Amino acid sequence: MTAADLGDVPPDLRDAVAAALDAAEVKDGHLAVALVDADRIRELNRDHRDRDQATDVLAFPVDGTEPVAGPRELGDVVICPEHTEDLREAAVHGTLHLCGFDHETDQGKMLDVQASVMGTLER
Repeated sequence: MTAADLGDVPPDLRDAVAAALDAAEVKDGHLAVALVDADRIRELNRDHRDRDQATDVLAFPVDGTEPVAGPRELGDVVICPEHTEDLREAAVHGTLHLCGFDHETDQGKMLDVQASVMGTLER
């Protein structure tokens, strides 16, 4: 189990976030997970990604993926329950993005790690 600060993660998503951090080998840091409605995630997607549509999950990294002295401020994961079938999987997906994974450029590595993490979580 990671020593990351999960105080700003909804209790029912903490195990998924912790498992994703462990898989990414991030042992110390802080992140937040927020659940928002479709209008808010659409606004965030439009403002930060120039995509005027609702989506399931967005990740906003803060400190990047380079090593830092002391705990990292990983960033924020924003999830829209209306647009996701599995909140825990969305939390894993967003957390992996905060840890530097990018499924659009890594030839499937992130999605493999995500599947592995989901396989370890009790359903």
